[in-house]
Amino acid sequence: MTKCKLEYIWLDGYKPTQSLRSKTKVVDDFSGKVEDADMWCFDGSSTEQAAGGSSDLLLKPVYCCPDPARLGTGFLVMCEVLNADKTPHESNGRSTIEDDDNDFWFGFEQEYVLQDIETGKPVGFPISGYPAPQGPYYCSVGAANAVARDMVEEHFDLCLECGLNVEGINAEVMMGQWEFQIFAKGAKEAGDQIWVARYLLERIGEKYGLKIDYHCKPVKGDWNGSGMHANFSNTTLRTCGSKEVYDAICQAFQPRIKEHIDVYGADNEQRLTGKHETQSIDEFSYGVSDRGASIRIPIFTVEHGWKGWLEDRRPASNADPYKVAAEIIKTVKSAAVPA
Repeated sequence: MTKCKLEYIWLDGYKPTQSLRSKTKVVDDFSGKVEDADMWCFDGSSTEQAAGGSSDLLLKPVYCCPDPARLGTGFLVMCEVLNADKTPHESNGRSTIEDDDNDFWFGFEQEYVLQDIETGKPVGFPISGYPAPQGPYYCSVGAANAVARDMVEEHFDLCLECGLNVEGINAEVMMGQWEFQIFAKGAKEAGDQIWVARYLLERIGEKYGLKIDYHCKPVKGDWNGSGMHANFSNTTLRTCGSKEVYDAICQAFQPRIKEHIDVYGADNEQRLTGKHETQSIDEFSYGVSDRGASIRIPIFTVEHGWKGWLEDRRPASNADPYKVAAEIIKTVKSAAVPA
């Protein structure tokens, strides 16, 4: 009989940005399949999700992968939060995704900043003042420009060991800023994998004594913010071969600026200023290979006969990928696509 450690992970009810929570359940001879993970419960009054007089909420397992960093046999179990009657809790963004057939594919580019707990500044920043201006840090190598690589590489390796579909990592534009990319066929699984990867990053940060700063504008001034660019496609975008169809889908985003910005992350107005590779928060634009647009049409899509994907560059690094995907899907489905 093998004792297995199942780490149940969920999102709390804190606003405007939810946090990760987790606790461990020990079971015998777990198969590793999510359908074999039991429903569990937790105290919602301690996570801003329930009142003390009626605090039991349910954890419904939705995604499971190995946890090789733990001694013995361990698994990570991502969960949705349900009310006691098994209806989705109001904090449950995953339940709002309308993609039961997994027609939508998502690739999220998760940027983040590693912050020194003692100084409260990104790693690599001096105690007083600032490092040299942006320019040498993006995709950099060398001790002067690339900092905390050991932690970033450990996270990268652990994600791959867990079976997460991480497609790459790189140092980003600001000192102490990094990015990883995850792709999945199915909006829900893409969100599941981003959240599990975020959880692993937080846990490794404990070991290194570094805080993971997901704020979208961690340093004021002439420094890039942090985003979570959402690359997306469905069968239509992958196969249509039509510029007119792409125009129609992009134009469907124009009247829904507010609906998207409402779920694209807290304080995003500090990042979406029209500078630092962004469009202004209250404007909408799209263009081929345009990183200053709201939506970029990748050159790959054009060169492959208008068969590919789109990139929404507006989601912030602190956004919930579930909610981002849900809004993108609603908008794409609403588009008046020419026959």
